[in-house]
Amino acid sequence: MAKRRKGRPINGVLLLDKPYEMSSNHALQAVKRIFFAQKAGHTGALDPLATGMLPICLGEGTKFSQFLLDTDKTYQVTAKLGIRTTTSDADGEIVSEKAVNVSDEQLAAALDSFRGTTKQIPSMYSALKYQGQPLYKYAREGIEVPRVARDITVYNLELLRFEHDEVELNIHVSKGTYIRTIVDDLGELLGCGAHVADLRRSAVGNYPMDKMVTLPQLEALLEQANEEEISPSELLDPLLLPMNSAVDGMHCVYVDDMSANFLRHGNPVQAHNSPSEGCVQVYIGEDENDVNAEFIGVGFIDDDGLLAPKRIVVV
Repeated sequence: MAKRRKGRPINGVLLLDKPYEMSSNHALQAVKRIFFAQKAGHTGALDPLATGMLPICLGEGTKFSQFLLDTDKTYQVTAKLGIRTTTSDADGEIVSEKAVNVSDEQLAAALDSFRGTTKQIPSMYSALKYQGQPLYKYAREGIEVPRVARDITVYNLELLRFEHDEVELNIHVSKGTYIRTIVDDLGELLGCGAHVADLRRSAVGNYPMDKMVTLPQLEALLEQANEEEISPSELLDPLLLPMNSAVDGMHCVYVDDMSANFLRHGNPVQAHNSPSEGCVQVYIGEDENDVNAEFIGVGFIDDDGLLAPKRIVVV
């Protein structure tokens, strides 16, 4: 007999403002507990020393977390010049200390070298895996393993402040970009070393900052519900964004009930309004003007030009 899953089948995406010094997994478990959700998953870990936007997918929403992992991100970072550390952040051991003698012109030239598409070697203190183990585990044992340089894109890099030995930047980057590596490389270019003193993720894809909520806010709503003797879901669930928000911007395809049933059973269907290739949002409905259209997941166009299921919601 199958074990019954604990919790309730709540679906959606919560934009958590992750607190300082909390791991992404601990933040995830806290949200799962507060919502009493059967299933939850985050969309790419934030370092414990980083704060900011951590989208947490609940229920069937976890099927679309990969699409958020693959989207671009925006960060606000403060780099401390003159000190290089083992981890390229304030948590690491000091590797070197040098005097800071950097002009505005030198900084501007160095920053310009990061704009656009470049190659980046991932930090040894990243979660990327080598032979089944994350790189940071090797780093903690003092083991250096080979890493392949990857293409990254810095869409926008804005200098917000340069005072003495601190540089504050706003950086909009492609998936898989390590801000600590950019800061470490910046320090080396300037000849004085640098590390991340403060890091905050302000955006993931097109998600708005004003929709973020903190754990204390969620705990307060839970307490309020208990005091008013109402279901916590009445206060908490309105904070969730719909599952299709995780694939915002993807082409939309509309199918009828029969086609939807085929897709739910793993079979491709003919869809007249589909593009020639790529992934698409799939809805049961007439077209984009159908206010009752129901999101049922993500499909892709197969080699035969048919709409095939990729991540389909189970209801």
